[in-house]
Amino acid sequence: MVSKLKPPTTEGGRLWVADSLVPGFGVRVTNKGSKTYVLRTRYPGEASASRREIGKVGEIELTDARDKARGWLKLISEGKNPTHVEAKKRNVQIERDAATVNALLNAFVKRHVSKLRSEDQITAALDRYVRPRIGDTSIYDLKRRQIVELLDAVEDKAGPVMADRVLAHVRKAFNWQAARDDDFLSPIVRGMARTKPKERARQRVLTDDEIRDIWQALETADVPSCYPRYVKMLLLTMTRRNESADMNAAEVEGDLWTIPGKRYKNKLDHVIPLSPDAKALIGEKPKRFKGNDWFVFSTTDGKRPFSGFSKAKVSLDLEIAKRRKAEGRARMPHWTLHDLRRTARTLMSRAKVPEDHAERAMGHVIAGVRGTYDRYSFLDEKREAFQKLADLVAIILKPRAGNVINIASAK
Repeated sequence: MVSKLKPPTTEGGRLWVADSLVPGFGVRVTNKGSKTYVLRTRYPGEASASRREIGKVGEIELTDARDKARGWLKLISEGKNPTHVEAKKRNVQIERDAATVNALLNAFVKRHVSKLRSEDQITAALDRYVRPRIGDTSIYDLKRRQIVELLDAVEDKAGPVMADRVLAHVRKAFNWQAARDDDFLSPIVRGMARTKPKERARQRVLTDDEIRDIWQALETADVPSCYPRYVKMLLLTMTRRNESADMNAAEVEGDLWTIPGKRYKNKLDHVIPLSPDAKALIGEKPKRFKGNDWFVFSTTDGKRPFSGFSKAKVSLDLEIAKRRKAEGRARMPHWTLHDLRRTARTLMSRAKVPEDHAERAMGHVIAGVRGTYDRYSFLDEKREAFQKLADLVAIILKPRAGNVINIASAK
């Protein structure tokens, strides 16, 4: 038994006990009692035999040390130096351990997401749901089970639609990595989505109470000064998030705001007749500008458009929740800025705006032959539609007694 080997008594003396099963393998015992498994042989690139340590007795079992010695001898027979091979393996393992999900996401955001208009939304979802749960895991050790557990947690906290959004972001990040890395295989497979495609289209329409909650909370929420005007503009103009965020004063002439096709979804210019309430949201021109080339919603005095959507939305939601709790009401269900556009379209129907006029006010292209040949601008009709929308919003914000109607039930 190796444990029973006694050290030599002479100063500096060493005892060598050869193994009977593996040639060159044995145990070296010093006079101080140190016991080490060693392989003595001629290593590649050396003129004579030498001893190299395999491991300390007690730190590695005898059978494991023998197996390692056999492995070394096989490498040597192939002309490979086992210590060099093991050093390379250690370096590879260090690199693999450093290749965490966080590192992947950092590179993905820098090289891909940062170029997208949806950067703020994507990074917020990754930071909130993905990084805390699997961020420190090596991408090479990531299991499908961990992805499922991540999606379960998101679904429990924010619902199945949000879980599918997170899945989409993670899938794209992993596919991006797989295209650059021979050794990485994404653990995401078909069937992980929590909703069916037809169910993913959002149906959320804000109630009158919720519209009032948002308006009131905007006055006291810890948000940039431009944010309340920006959110209100989304509802009063039925615009998408970035269409209003990038609004430039140079695009406004009189009461007409022309969103250029280069930044509109259908690539066509979209003209919005601004109601007086909407036009009032433009605000005063910053003193540093002589002309009208300044961004209406900005935290940099008109120099750059507002972009802190996620942070401001979180602050607004917190203020709404605080107000509702103080009034003994339940938390407001999850909502997005895009829900304001859908809500505004519903309000137009409620205000008896003809469907054709409302669709054009929304910027939708009329399909078919009619859309091809009918080039009438419908400017007057759109102006009336937006005014009816503004009038109804004003009534919702300050309802007369007996005139409180739930928008969700108004068909």
